[in-house]
Amino acid sequence: MQKSDVGIYIHIPFCKSKCFYCDFNSFHANNGEFEFYKNILIKEISSFEKLKNYNIKSIFIGGGTPTIIPEEYINEILEAIFNYNINRDAEITIEANPGTLTYEKLKNLKSFGINRLSIGVQSLNNKILKNIGRIHTKEEFLKNYEDAISVGFNNINLDLIFSLPDQKFSEWKDTLKNIISLNPKHISTYGLILEEGTKFYEMYQNGNLNLVDDYLDRKMYYYAKEILSINGYEQYEISNFAKSGFESKHNIIYWTMENYKGFGLGAHSYLDGIRSSNTTNFNKYLNSDGEISKLEDYKNILSEKDKIEEFMFLGLRLSKGISIEDFNKKFNKNIYDIYSDVIKNNLNKGLITVTDRIYLTEKGKDISNTVMADFLL
Repeated sequence: MQKSDVGIYIHIPFCKSKCFYCDFNSFHANNGEFEFYKNILIKEISSFEKLKNYNIKSIFIGGGTPTIIPEEYINEILEAIFNYNINRDAEITIEANPGTLTYEKLKNLKSFGINRLSIGVQSLNNKILKNIGRIHTKEEFLKNYEDAISVGFNNINLDLIFSLPDQKFSEWKDTLKNIISLNPKHISTYGLILEEGTKFYEMYQNGNLNLVDDYLDRKMYYYAKEILSINGYEQYEISNFAKSGFESKHNIIYWTMENYKGFGLGAHSYLDGIRSSNTTNFNKYLNSDGEISKLEDYKNILSEKDKIEEFMFLGLRLSKGISIEDFNKKFNKNIYDIYSDVIKNNLNKGLITVTDRIYLTEKGKDISNTVMADFLL
């Protein structure tokens, strides 16, 4: 029987310091905790026998800041995964933050089989970087990027954030211009979202945060779309732009409801119609000794209704949207029997386009969450 493909996500929860906008499952820790965590993580990976039934098409090491831990730990973690079936053309990505990279570390990461970097740049304005709690400067990033290219990384994503507090349009334009001049293969642009539990949220509650208005937010977004398109970056997902052939294979797994398995603290999985996640309690994770039954925190077998909603909700994030034929085959139902009124209403409002596919118009992308919510049953 032919094995199904699967993506692997590895969570490294450690950071040098918490950025002011970040609500991710991450925190500061010491070298002793790095090693202890790595050992438990490897046990978790090695004990998941079910992974032998799949072919691994992508591996994404995320965080936190994975490049904060010794690179030999990264190698050991990857070796545990390489004991399973890896596709020859597998995309293997590691998230990296400037300020935690050196030429030698990048050279080692490349030698471990990592073939894609995702670097959290966020801005090329040193004042903004300081004001959002980043640990690096523009100059450190440029040196890291130059080193990454020189050791042979030719598939690099750069993450940027716009609508940052007090950010001027000219500053956003300048960052984009300089990022494009580097010619990375992939660029992700995210509008700032104020999340509870972050330093920015606390500052906002106390009246100490000057957020940009909706008009400037949209102006920044539309400018990014235009300038990136002119320079050969296709917007294949609401926040993601890529040169042809360099779309993120791993992220597409999430948006198309393919199988993925997460390992590590708080990691999420979707395997054969079951969503699950690990505990976010660090001590509980470490005390689990890598036993799946001890560290799994949540498990939900998706109903058909859940699967239909997610198929629509996630698929509409992609610029090409969802295939009507794929929907009909996957669920053995005619999409118009379920969504006739929703499709008609959003079509009339100019929020979606319908051919053999359903996808958001430019107007629809502006209020994407509202459109997607319409497809909830």
